Amino acid sequence: MKTITHSLQFITELDETNPTAIRLLSLPDEMQIVMLEGLLKEVLAPMIQPALDELNAGNSFATLKVAE
Repeated sequence: MKTITHSLQFITELDETNPTAIRLLSLPDEMQIVMLEGLLKEVLAPMIQPALDELNAGNSFATLKVAE
């Protein structure tokens, strides 16, 4: 099966005076992204699965999935 990888970008806005945000911002950029993307996959992916199931119902040529 052929796959097409595409992305949906998210933006996280941080309050730079918040202690938790300060700790996150103290990490290297790559680590910040890994942590935020992991959180999105853990929290958001299960929430949108029912919508994906509905979109994919009856599709004969394509299935939309959240990448692991």
